[in-house]
Amino acid sequence: MTQLDAVMAKVRAENRAALIAYIPAGFPSQEGCAKAIHALAAAGVDAIEIGFPYSDPVMDGPVIQEAAEISLKGGTNASDVFAALKVATDTGVAAVVMTYWNPIERYGVDEFAQSIADNGGSGVITPDLTIEESDRWLAATNKSKINPIYVVAPSTSDSRLADVTAKTGGFVYAASLMGVTGTRTSVSTDASNLVSRVRSVTQLPISVGLGVSTREQAKSLAAYAEWDLLLSNYFLKQKMNKKVWMRFLILLKS
Repeated sequence: MTQLDAVMAKVRAENRAALIAYIPAGFPSQEGCAKAIHALAAAGVDAIEIGFPYSDPVMDGPVIQEAAEISLKGGTNASDVFAALKVATDTGVAAVVMTYWNPIERYGVDEFAQSIADNGGSGVITPDLTIEESDRWLAATNKSKINPIYVVAPSTSDSRLADVTAKTGGFVYAASLMGVTGTRTSVSTDASNLVSRVRSVTQLPISVGLGVSTREQAKSLAAYAEWDLLLSNYFLKQKMNKKVWMRFLILLKS
């Protein structure tokens, strides 16, 4: 059982949604990222998602792209991602890494999974990795005892939902819409239907992401999603001001 699994059990026992916060490694700097992680942990988030900055993103919107560009210009590399992960897990908060497949391939599949485990990480979200191409990754995550977290979308068929969730650990990442991350005025109406469809094929927690950026949106998701994944685009633009983050997270948890 990973720390993420333990948090999932605790959240379910408390009959509430969990709050998972996102920050790209190395944003706005290595030191600034560490300070933001400590602020998030102090504010009481249930888990932290460390983003691996990437120059050619598939599902990241303009705000996260900008943050990733700032991080990459600062020289952030795989070692820095694992260092940020260690900062998060050292606070006692469960943490995962979100990355596209290329950095894993370049670093070494087995080595990447083991580095996640060595730094206290619970798992990895891989938005562009299909289950058909996952044999090496699933073997590596199984060996390192971390959660392989896959993404499903409103376009995913019912039969494929069953196939994907059967390979998933920790939680299922349910993309609330067909598009990229970013601040929106409301959560997609597809989100509730997708959560219902996923719940019909798995007992895993369901984490809803994309377009979740306000307290009201998060609370609306908490009504039907067991896990609430917050991709806080607006607050990334604040350059990780500790007081702003803590004020926002305290309000969101209330």
